[in-house]
Amino acid sequence: MKNTKFIVKVNRGGTHVLQYVRRIDRTPIQTTINRKLALVMGRFTAEDAVKSLQNSRCSPELVSVQVRA
Repeated sequence: MKNTKFIVKVNRGGTHVLQYVRRIDRTPIQTTINRKLALVMGRFTAEDAVKSLQNSRCSPELVSVQVRA
């Protein structure tokens, strides 16, 4: 059985390197370029992270991933 979880992909303006949210418990939110280190979270937590990042100079995007239960 698989569950759908979410990661938040971040594009920081002029750079071509994609980043992913790594931690959300600090201000500002920490990001990483390694997708394996990305925080896998529920939909509502991921949406909160996107809302928090929308005020900065980046374009956040929700990406769904399938994880085993």
